[in-house]
Amino acid sequence: MSEPVAWASGRLRFFRRPFHEYRLTDRVVLSQMPLFVTTIFTTLLTWAFFPATMEHPLFIAFLVSQLVLMALCYLVPWDRLPYTSFLLIPLLDFVSIAVGREGGQESLTGISLLAVFPVIWLCASGYYPRTSLWLSFFAPLAIIWVPLLIRGDLSGPSLSKPLLLPVMLLGIGVSVSVLTLSMTRQQRALEEKDEQLQAGLRRTRRHEALLNTVLDTVHLGVLAVDADGHDILMNRKQRANHELARPRDIEDPNESQLLVFGPDRTTPVPVEERPVRRAVLGETFTDYLVWLGSGKEQRAITTSARAMKDADGKFAGSVIVFGDVTDLVNALAAKDEFVSSVSHEFRTPLTSILGYVEILLEDDPADDQLGPLEIIRRNSERLLTLVSDLLASRNGQLIVSPHAVDVAELVRATVSAARPKADASRVVLKADTPARLDAHVDGPRISQVLDNLVSNAIKYSPDGGNVVVSLEQKDGHLTCRVSDTGMGMSADDQAEVFAKFFRTSAVRRTAIPGVGLGLPISKAIVEAHGGTIDVDSSLGKGTTFTFRVPV
Repeated sequence: MSEPVAWASGRLRFFRRPFHEYRLTDRVVLSQMPLFVTTIFTTLLTWAFFPATMEHPLFIAFLVSQLVLMALCYLVPWDRLPYTSFLLIPLLDFVSIAVGREGGQESLTGISLLAVFPVIWLCASGYYPRTSLWLSFFAPLAIIWVPLLIRGDLSGPSLSKPLLLPVMLLGIGVSVSVLTLSMTRQQRALEEKDEQLQAGLRRTRRHEALLNTVLDTVHLGVLAVDADGHDILMNRKQRANHELARPRDIEDPNESQLLVFGPDRTTPVPVEERPVRRAVLGETFTDYLVWLGSGKEQRAITTSARAMKDADGKFAGSVIVFGDVTDLVNALAAKDEFVSSVSHEFRTPLTSILGYVEILLEDDPADDQLGPLEIIRRNSERLLTLVSDLLASRNGQLIVSPHAVDVAELVRATVSAARPKADASRVVLKADTPARLDAHVDGPRISQVLDNLVSNAIKYSPDGGNVVVSLEQKDGHLTCRVSDTGMGMSADDQAEVFAKFFRTSAVRRTAIPGVGLGLPISKAIVEAHGGTIDVDSSLGKGTTFTFRVPV
């Protein structure tokens, strides 16, 4: 039986698995079970309401035949017989039902309707469809007419009166046959589609092997090579990396001619140790650092490689990924130096300063001493905040708490605090602000930005000059400019001025102290307010920093 019968089309609730997955004996039993269960209910009804029928020999023969047929479903090794042998059971059911109809006709008039079960079984089996349809009509007709012929009752009314039952069962048989045929066609169509999907899946898996390898390693530049070392894939960034490593006097260099250096940035990496060569030899590695190019354009590149295998598990090539980590390498080097310096030269004296200032403030200093002490404490605490901001900005976590603030007063306070330092450096420090300018900003943070910019303007005007801090409100934004007439910066230095730990080449040649943190932190504070900060400078003529934040 290739399909479940109609009463169990595909899967019933109480089935634990699809009908066709059961062994043949179980399918035969399940197909006979509806008629057998109905026979049991018929027997109970007869015993309860028509006990005399239970003694009728034909009715007893009907019950015994159903028991025997059910037992045969269990006991006969159907899988050892010709496959359609089980169809003998529904044929015998017709005979059993005919006997039961004659035996119970005086009590139960609907026993002949039991013929619907073998009709459904035959038509749903899918075997001998035409014969099954003929039997769905003539077998029920024989159940009714044969007893009439035996009794000699051949009158027209007697023969035509029960014709509705065979016609009805024929209709049921046709419906079941059509449904079974449709399900069979659908199953075949699904099998064909499944085969197509399997074929597509196999093709996809072959492409997926390459794609997954690329995705596992890609960051920026990607290069794929075959087992012979020939390039089969190179993205745009990797072409730029290759151009960076190409000697300017060689149009198409080989691997040994490329400018690839070790960690010291000057020693060429041996050919057999270069990333592409190692990958072609089948090596797998991660974060192998080299330097590409020379001079100011030299970049630190970290490389990783993964081998590709063909269907037989043989080496088929490699995928190499190249990531530019120049900024990271430079920052790590600067960080190590900075942390060491701060640990020994900054925290200990700062803590001592704060401690002594607190002691002096507790001794009720005179009014002319209170102001300077407050300035010392304020700037010492700001230095401690600087350390915290360094850690916060490194992790991308800088929090501001805006509230209503008179920014003009903040500017005047910053200028007042910086004036002694300006006087000592022979710098004329001025503030050009309105009497009052209210804004919704984080006052201490904005003061920190002002202190950084004003301090830098004074610091980088070593030969004296003018520093002007101007403040205005325009188009819903607060705009503050800090201009000086100091040493200025080149265009290259301006492009890097907001990078952490960056100091211009001119400053590095002088004795001006600093670690290159004030401007990056100021930029982070301004951007946390939703604003912007930029620089306009000319070498030897001065610099103007401008920041804008929404009011």
